[in-house]
Amino acid sequence: MKYDLNLLPVLLVMMEERNVTRAAERLGITQPALSNALNRLRETLNDPLFIRERYGMRPTPMAEEMAGVVGAALASIDKVILGQQDFNPQHATRLFTLAPNSYVEFVMMPVIVARLRESAPGIRIRLTPFGNDVTETGVISGNTDMVLGRIVEPPDNLVVQHLMDEGLACVVRADHPRVGDTLTAEQYEQLRHVNVLPPGRMRAGLHQALEQRGLRRQVAVSVTHFLAVPEMIAVTDYCATLPRLICQHLSRDARLRIVPAPVDLGTFPVEMGWHARYRDDPAHRWFRALVTEIAQSLSHPPDSH
Repeated sequence: MKYDLNLLPVLLVMMEERNVTRAAERLGITQPALSNALNRLRETLNDPLFIRERYGMRPTPMAEEMAGVVGAALASIDKVILGQQDFNPQHATRLFTLAPNSYVEFVMMPVIVARLRESAPGIRIRLTPFGNDVTETGVISGNTDMVLGRIVEPPDNLVVQHLMDEGLACVVRADHPRVGDTLTAEQYEQLRHVNVLPPGRMRAGLHQALEQRGLRRQVAVSVTHFLAVPEMIAVTDYCATLPRLICQHLSRDARLRIVPAPVDLGTFPVEMGWHARYRDDPAHRWFRALVTEIAQSLSHPPDSH
């Protein structure tokens, strides 16, 4: 029996998207073309593969079994082909699509871009939204090279590496009438706060840490990105609790003052995830090593001893 291998990526993308329109967009083809490919797959495998439901399309047991086999097969092919290739960063030309969360985009991406400019000038970077969940980034299908941030409940085909742990500190305006170089728990509870809403499942992180330590916070305003915080803090008596490295950036602003959190609020992990098919890709391996080195240097700067 002859198989059309071009149909196999359709199965993988449909498994992730569960939606014909979105899958077609991801594959760069029209919706009728994708529907036609899906019908051919159904005829070949003698199975409906995806059953329409109220909130999308549910894969059949056959589709789930096939997706596992096809994903592993494509990863093995990639390993053989890419393993024969040498990688020279100085002369390489490649586009990496990354999905960083807002923390990584603010703290790590400028350093990554600067390093690439020096050591691999032909490599280009495209950022795609981290979204509410890792499934929205495209990394599970392999269309996105890497996801950077906190990765919750990764699927089996995603390789996850821990990069560093990050702590928290507080920022207020430099001439705050009630806060000096330290901040007590009582002051923290009396102040009004600017809250940064992390994506999706991360929203409980800081709230849980405060609750566990018996601290209450009066949130005056919630924003969607760290970049919104400095201007709000500079013109109010509000406080913001932010990752340590972001506070380090904001400390350069003379209008702001960074103070330790009133209690130890613990740490949160920063992680890197990629599709298993990229495990042995020489360029991808090199790029992962670069990101790991940068994360370690940010987490443990030379002058920190």
